[in-house]
Amino acid sequence: MIDKFSVSARGKELLKNASVKISHGKRYGLLGPNGMGKSTLLKLLAWRKIPVPKNIDVLLVEQEVVGDDKTALEATVVSANVELVKVRQEVADLQNAASCEEGADKDDTNAEEDAGEKLAELYEQLQLMGSDAAESQASKILAGLGFTKDMQGRPTKSFSGGWRMRISLARALFVQPTLLLLDEPTNHLDLRAVLWLEEYLCRWKKTLVVVSHNRDFLNTVCSEIIDLHDFKLHFYRGNYDASERGIEHRRSEVNKNYEIYQNQLKAAKRTGNKAQQDKLKDRAKFAAAKEASKSKSKGKVDEDEAQVEVPHKWRDYSVKFHFPEPTEFTPPLLQLIEVSFSYPNRKDFRLSDVDVGIDMGTHVAIVGPNGAGKSTLLNLLAGDLVPSEGEVRRSQKLRIGRYSQHFVDLLTMDETPVQYLLRLHPDQEGLSKQEAARAKLGKFGLPSHNHLSPIVKLSGGQKARVVFTLISMSKPHILLLDEPTNHLDMESIKALADALDKFTGGVVLVSHDSRLISRVCKDEERSQIWVVEDGTVRNFPGTFEDYKEDLLKEIKAEVDD
Repeated sequence: MIDKFSVSARGKELLKNASVKISHGKRYGLLGPNGMGKSTLLKLLAWRKIPVPKNIDVLLVEQEVVGDDKTALEATVVSANVELVKVRQEVADLQNAASCEEGADKDDTNAEEDAGEKLAELYEQLQLMGSDAAESQASKILAGLGFTKDMQGRPTKSFSGGWRMRISLARALFVQPTLLLLDEPTNHLDLRAVLWLEEYLCRWKKTLVVVSHNRDFLNTVCSEIIDLHDFKLHFYRGNYDASERGIEHRRSEVNKNYEIYQNQLKAAKRTGNKAQQDKLKDRAKFAAAKEASKSKSKGKVDEDEAQVEVPHKWRDYSVKFHFPEPTEFTPPLLQLIEVSFSYPNRKDFRLSDVDVGIDMGTHVAIVGPNGAGKSTLLNLLAGDLVPSEGEVRRSQKLRIGRYSQHFVDLLTMDETPVQYLLRLHPDQEGLSKQEAARAKLGKFGLPSHNHLSPIVKLSGGQKARVVFTLISMSKPHILLLDEPTNHLDMESIKALADALDKFTGGVVLVSHDSRLISRVCKDEERSQIWVVEDGTVRNFPGTFEDYKEDLLKEIKAEVDD
C-alpha cells in the first residue's frame, strides 16, 4: 500500500494525494483517458520512484529489443535470463578447459577432481533452473505471438519495430517477473496473437498491471480494475464490465452529494450568514474525508484527509465521432477482379486470385496473421498499389477515407491541426472557417488548447483525432481502416464503434480489437469476414463470432499442450 503520493509531468498534475495498493497474484487493468498519467504511473513503479519492496522484481515492457545478430529465440532466452546464461557459460568454460587437458600429463589430480565437482554442482543448478526446457518454453511463447520456426531463427535486426516489440513481450513472459507491467501490449499484435495472449495471461500466477484500451482483453484477463479519474486511483473488483457498474454507481453518488451541497450552500447564501457558509464547507470536507477513510478501513479521519475538496460535479469525459451520410452510388462501388500482387524485392510474398467487392452498406473485417497481406489488400483497394495481374473497378467520383497504421506520415508536423485541415479542405461553410474546423476537431475529442498547437507537440492519440477529423471532412463513401484503435482510449473506441455502426457507406476494417469488429460486423446480411492467409483471400462462411470461436479452440489446445 502506497499512501498519499502526487505526480506531475511537464507541469501538468496527473495524480493528487492518490493511494495505490497492489496485491500479489492479482491481475489489474489500469483505465483512464489518453494523457492522464497511466503510462507515467507504470514507469514510476518500474523505476521504483513509487516504493516497491526490494524482494519484488519488476519488469515494464515498453521498448522494442535492440536489433542485432542474436536470433529471436536467443534474444528471448539469453537476454531474458542472465543467471541461466552465466551458469551455462561456466559449464562451457570448464568443459573447454577439460578437453584442452586431455592427452597432457595430469599432475594436478586435485584440480581435476575440483573441476568435476564444480561441473556436477553447475549441472544440478541448471536442472533446478529448468535449463533443458528453456528453449522449448521460449519457442512456445514466440509461436503464440506469431513467430514461425523460421522467424525464431532470424536475427532480431531483420525484424520491424512491431515484431521487436513482440520479442520484448516474449522475453517478459519467459522471465515471469513478480510484478509484470504491460503498456498497451496488444497494439503490435494481430487478432490471433491477442487471443493467445489473453489465454496465456489468464493463467498468470504472479502480479500483473496492464494498461489497455481493448475492452474484451480487459474483460478476459483482469480480476481487478484501477480507474484513474479526477487525479485519484479508484479500485473496483472484477473485470472491465464489472468496473463500469461500479463507476456508474460512483458517478451517481458524487453528483448526488454535489447537488445536496449546492442546495445547502444556496440556502446559506440567501441568509447572508458567512459563518454558516464556512461551517457548511468544513462539514462537507469532513464528510468527504470520512468517506475516503472507510475505503481504507481506518477508524478515524486524520488531518491530511480533512484537506480534501468540497463536493464537486463528476468530471465526465465524452467523445462523439461522426462520419457524414454519403451520397448513394449504384453498385458495385469497388471491385478487385482476379487480382494478383507481389513485391519485386520479396519472393516469399504473393497474393493470388483475389476476387472481392464492396457496396454501400457493406461492412468487412479483414482477418489473418501479421505479414499475410491484410495491409497490402487495403492498399490495393485504396489504389496505393497497382495489381500485377487482374482488374480494379471503381465508381467514378468515389471518395475513400483512409486510416493507416502509419497515419503520422500524412501529417505536416509544423502546422497546427486547424491549419492542416483548412489547407486540405478550405471550403468550410457557416461560421468562420477556423471556427468550423475547430468545431469538428472538438467533436472528435481533441481539446481546444491543442487546436492551435503544432501537430508535432500532440500525442499519438491526439494526432489520430486530427486524421479522423480529416477523413470526416472528405465525406467518404468507403472507409478503409487499418488498426484504427491503436492510439485511442476506451471512450474514443466506443465513439468510433457507434459512428461506424451508423455509417451507411462501405467499411473495411483491419483490427485486433474483437469488440470493435463485433460491433462493426454484427449484421449478418451486410457483413463479411475476409480471411487473408497462405497467399489467398477467402470469404469465411459464418459470423465473426464463429471465426473467433474457431481460433479460441486452436489456441486453448496450444496453451494446454
